[in-house]
Amino acid sequence: MGKDVETRVFSREDRMRYRDKVRQCLDAFARMLAESTFEDGRGMSGLEIELNLVDEDYDPALRNQRVLDALADPAFVTELGQFNIEINVPPQQLREDGLARFEAQVRESLNAAEEHAAAVDTRLAMIGILPTLRRDLLTPDVLSANPRYALLNEQIFTARGEDLLIAIDGVERLHVRCDSIAPEAACTSVQFHLQVPPQQFAAHWNAAQAVAAAQVALGANAPFLFGQELWRETRIPLFEQATDTRAEELKSQGVRPRVWFGERWVTSIFDLFEENVRYFPALLPICEDEDPIAALDAGEVPHLGELRLHNGTVYRWNRPIYDVVDGRPHVRVENRVLPAGPTVVDSMANAAFYFGLVHRLAEQDRPVWTQMSFGVAEENFHTAARHGIDATLFWPGLGSVPVTELVLRRLLPLAYEGLDGWGVAPAHRDRLLGIIEQRCLAHRNGASWQVETVHAIEGAGPVGRDDTMRKLLQEYLPRMHSNVPVHEW
Repeated sequence: MGKDVETRVFSREDRMRYRDKVRQCLDAFARMLAESTFEDGRGMSGLEIELNLVDEDYDPALRNQRVLDALADPAFVTELGQFNIEINVPPQQLREDGLARFEAQVRESLNAAEEHAAAVDTRLAMIGILPTLRRDLLTPDVLSANPRYALLNEQIFTARGEDLLIAIDGVERLHVRCDSIAPEAACTSVQFHLQVPPQQFAAHWNAAQAVAAAQVALGANAPFLFGQELWRETRIPLFEQATDTRAEELKSQGVRPRVWFGERWVTSIFDLFEENVRYFPALLPICEDEDPIAALDAGEVPHLGELRLHNGTVYRWNRPIYDVVDGRPHVRVENRVLPAGPTVVDSMANAAFYFGLVHRLAEQDRPVWTQMSFGVAEENFHTAARHGIDATLFWPGLGSVPVTELVLRRLLPLAYEGLDGWGVAPAHRDRLLGIIEQRCLAHRNGASWQVETVHAIEGAGPVGRDDTMRKLLQEYLPRMHSNVPVHEW
């Protein structure tokens, strides 16, 4: 949710008016899907990366505004916590050397950011969860200064009516209560955007849902939280719990969570926006002056501000996006399942795997989602988050198989074909998908490397867990900057 908002108190009238405006936006969107011309954008993609800030002792550095002031680059923006920033990479076509250009842009931007951050005694860490985070740090005081974060925090806890419980049982066990959404700031991710024609959206979204588990298993990079070894991608259960607006009684009634895998395959992008309006009350009922129906009647393209803001407060792992650029509307799939890191080239390999695989699956005559229940796809997703590259997943025609076997036997060949369909240059295709292949063969990703390293540090002699986490990050950061893929670490 990137929209800036002002601090305010919402009235009952605000909420009623907002509900009416969201429904007007939904009606306008339905009409646009039937009548309007959307930007095709074949192969247009985008990339966002969230980063952590650490100090000279490898502890979280609450300095994001100082770092952003030093950077003076609009591509970098605040994130939820004062120890987070985000880079938004300009969108571009995948064809030919598009992925290589992404990699070069990100590396150049991160190198510049690291240099400017050093001027305020800060370093960047591209990792799913910062291992040196402590429970006592994640309080409301750690939220970034932008009023939208305090307002979002207030509205979520008003809806809950009580503190939230973070309960994750993994290799070790973590049960803590929190009085703010600050634990969400621990979750740093990479997000892939893929623009598609509206009539092809459902196929690409369904495909993205089907492959989310394989993405998480291969890319897991968040095995530690508050010094505890939990899931291999602990970011998944943490994010699902840290922004949960439901009290325990509402969970028992089956009320849907705002961080959501979903519950069914879809036939249109409209299905997802309509679900958002039907199932989720407003968190930020802020109305704009635009009349979307009148705008359509006047031959204009409505921005649908209320619908877009509401969509930004429903945290689907694959989120539908409506946007208007240069007066032309378009839709895209925002893929949000992966953690940041370990390196830029690992992130780009993950991108190549995702963009290629989703494109190929969306084109199949007998799509995978017609052969697999949605519940199985969701179960795969959480199994992958728990076990990472050691996960066993279900896939039609193969049954339950180790994820590395699934990728090598079935998914990687499809990703190659999909990148060919996007027109990606063979040299770039082979280099990036070769990293995915070697990761499977070496059975090593960011999470497995972190766990192995911690066990080695602790096996070398008595050391406290806090010091172990600092030593882990001390080993991690030089490798991150080397851009050597994690399977070679």
